[in-house]
Amino acid sequence: MTIDEQLSYLRKGMAEIIREEELRERLVESAKTGRPLRVKAGFDPTAPDLHLGHTVLLRKMKHFQDLGHTVIFLIGDATGLIGDPTGRNLTRPPMTREAILENAETYKTQVFKILDREKTEIRFNSDWLIPMGYVELVKLASKYTVARLLERDDFSKRYKEGIPISVHELLYPLAQAYDSVALECDVEMGGTDQKFNLLVGREIQRDYGQAPQIVATTPLLEGLDGVNKMSKSLGNYIGIAEPPEVMFRKVMQISDDLMWRYYELLTDHSLAEIAALRAQAHPMEAKIALGKAIVADFHSEEEAGRAAEVFNSVVRRGEVPADMPEAPMTAGAATAAGLRVAKLLAGVGLAESVSEATRKIDAGAVEINGERVRELTIADPGGALVIRAGKNWRRVRP
Repeated sequence: MTIDEQLSYLRKGMAEIIREEELRERLVESAKTGRPLRVKAGFDPTAPDLHLGHTVLLRKMKHFQDLGHTVIFLIGDATGLIGDPTGRNLTRPPMTREAILENAETYKTQVFKILDREKTEIRFNSDWLIPMGYVELVKLASKYTVARLLERDDFSKRYKEGIPISVHELLYPLAQAYDSVALECDVEMGGTDQKFNLLVGREIQRDYGQAPQIVATTPLLEGLDGVNKMSKSLGNYIGIAEPPEVMFRKVMQISDDLMWRYYELLTDHSLAEIAALRAQAHPMEAKIALGKAIVADFHSEEEAGRAAEVFNSVVRRGEVPADMPEAPMTAGAATAAGLRVAKLLAGVGLAESVSEATRKIDAGAVEINGERVRELTIADPGGALVIRAGKNWRRVRP
């Protein structure tokens, strides 16, 4: 590709590149010298599973790999111990070392469904942050002012509202910035909500005598509700480790308008191809194609086709498996307060335990009589029930 073609390829699906002219210069220099750019993105392993919202960033990292550059998947095992304020004006609680390492292992497995293993460095920021002594930490802190840190939107809002801000939270952007120094990054990527921290990295690199990194931000992907950022805690997510049928069915839940944003951020279709598809294809057929493409990315084309057929037969045509096992109503599941769904699932063999059943309900993988179950206790429909949990079915007799 020419430099212009490379920039066009990288620009698609990006929210902002700061500064694009600097990226152009480094791409030119890379082509001349043969030195690949070092492109970093950091992930704090606060939960064991990644969802499609994370893959917006991972896909752009893969595009840098396609152009021959080195991607650094940075696991924030040290910053995960610090904690970080969230968009809900709460402080993310520190995690145990054991939980962080366990989650990190699952990340390493999941990211290679998108990234090229041979072109990816997996690093842990504990390698340089934990050995950093008190004197070096104070030197790092001296390179930035409190006034500048309070320019960050969530800090500024909390300060004005009198909501406490702990000193360790103020150190987080500096720790993230020092990651870029330690890794000698050319580019750092993150969601638009990370823009402030990424820009701090540019300034800290200058202070350490390095060329400031290019900042590349990706949009935050809306979840199934089409309003809030995709989030496991909000239950509006599609996990990349979920079964094919569950993934496909969740894609089919999104609105027709949101579908085109998913096409842009979660597929390699060009903007011209997406525009043509939008003008010519029926929305349902376009959504089925999107669902199959997403499932194929994380499973296989064969499983994607099977998931589409299950959706067509069960959801669109209202069919249920002819050989569906039957089971009697679980004792204690039907109460005066309603139907205790998790207990029912465990009792009829659709989950190994009540806790596993609860996780399936939270993941949106449970349906009763064709209706998705969102709560642990629901109004008892009465009579025989047709229950689906993932790809497994039961007919429950009253």
